[in-house]
Amino acid sequence: MNASLPTPHDADRSRWIALHVLCTGVLMIVLDATVVNVALPSIQDDLGFSTASLAWVVNAYLIAFGGLLLLAGRLGDLIGRRSIFLAGLGVFTLASLLCGLADSQGLLVGARFLQGIGGAMTSAVVLGMIVTMFPEPREQAKAIGVYAFVASAGGAVGLLAGGVLTQAINWHWIFFVNVPIGVATAMLARRLVERDAGIGFGAGADVPGAALIIGALMLGVYTIVDPAAQDGWGAGRTLGLGAVSLVLLAAFVAREATARTPLVPLRVFRSRVVSGANVVQVLSVAGMFGMFFLGSLYLQRILGYDALQIGLAFLPVTLIMGLLSVRYSERLVMRFGAQGTLLPGLALIAAGLVLFTRAPVGGDYVTHVLPVMVLLGTGAGISFPALMTLAMSGATPSDAGLASGLVNTAAQVGGALGLAVLATLSASRSDSLVAGGESRAAALTGGYHLAFWIAAALVVAALAVALATLRPQGEPGTEHRHARTAEPACSEAA
Repeated sequence: MNASLPTPHDADRSRWIALHVLCTGVLMIVLDATVVNVALPSIQDDLGFSTASLAWVVNAYLIAFGGLLLLAGRLGDLIGRRSIFLAGLGVFTLASLLCGLADSQGLLVGARFLQGIGGAMTSAVVLGMIVTMFPEPREQAKAIGVYAFVASAGGAVGLLAGGVLTQAINWHWIFFVNVPIGVATAMLARRLVERDAGIGFGAGADVPGAALIIGALMLGVYTIVDPAAQDGWGAGRTLGLGAVSLVLLAAFVAREATARTPLVPLRVFRSRVVSGANVVQVLSVAGMFGMFFLGSLYLQRILGYDALQIGLAFLPVTLIMGLLSVRYSERLVMRFGAQGTLLPGLALIAAGLVLFTRAPVGGDYVTHVLPVMVLLGTGAGISFPALMTLAMSGATPSDAGLASGLVNTAAQVGGALGLAVLATLSASRSDSLVAGGESRAAALTGGYHLAFWIAAALVVAALAVALATLRPQGEPGTEHRHARTAEPACSEAA
């Protein structure tokens, strides 16, 4: 009978299999964010979207996703992260089926909003689950490396997958493919991921706090992706909605500071390292995300690449990030510390973005694009796992879901901000060059160059914040051990 009992080796193997199951769910969500962009022209032709209304195929998802990440992460702490993950997978899978079946604009946009809800629930809790599953520093660094690769390189994989599916079959299959993956992931997660009960709602749910943070984040993301992108940052509608979003956010902070049972305990923001890491996340993702979008436009409009060629062009980023994140990030973090690994990674990303400003109208891939991809893949592969380690370094078992949701919210807001700012300034620069007599290709390239310079500046700003706030605490690789040691005092202070 004793032979049938699980051994420590079996339990350890089960944890790593569970990690890959969780990351499969994350990969499905991340892929969906970019795979849709490749298929937008086909969706527009098939369903008759106007150019303005087509943006809502993307925006509906982003508003729901960005608006609910923080709440979903905290709900994972309260009622169980496994339950939120599985519920999110179910919602996302059902919404993917509806998207694939959509034969009207309204159904597709509504299903995309539902997808955003499921994506937020699924993504928000995964990092929290990882840091509780792998409390030992070396194992945690390795596990976060796997997660970081999936979360950051999945976008480039999505470009390739979107091109293949759209060209080989049709756009409906970029959504249908999620259904069997979602079902299989949910079944494996139910079997392999241990159930966690959550800490409960205590004296009751903070419904006003939940309403305020949902309203603030959804309105904030909407302001970035619609009025700011369409009307400009100085337009009255942009400024008005942005102000309302900030007022709601301030009201949420005031509510959490006085509530008996706050939805989001403000103690999580008292850590200089955690707060600084999330600011670095916003700035670095803003630069990287905008670069992927505008870099794709450069390849398409200037070099004449089709969807599949664009996906292949970004493949080196994915391969290098995968090798570094999965194989070497844990060794680097343990050897040099999270900050010592983060800083050179950010410097390499900034260097790659600066190099992209040299890509000419008549450029070729090997000379002008491939070196950029190598620098970006190397920089992201070593910096993102270290950044996530720092962002989760102060997470207690009762706040891990909140910290996870905060990391994802920072990335989402940073990506939306970066794309809106860089795309707007790039377009303005191109229009100015056309008015000055430049050819269309030269004007577009000039606009992209400006965007890449700004993206590089954002990453340099992230580097400066990291230098100022993310000072190492003790020996390399021990940042989160110090936070764990201080956990009881933090809890008592709260």
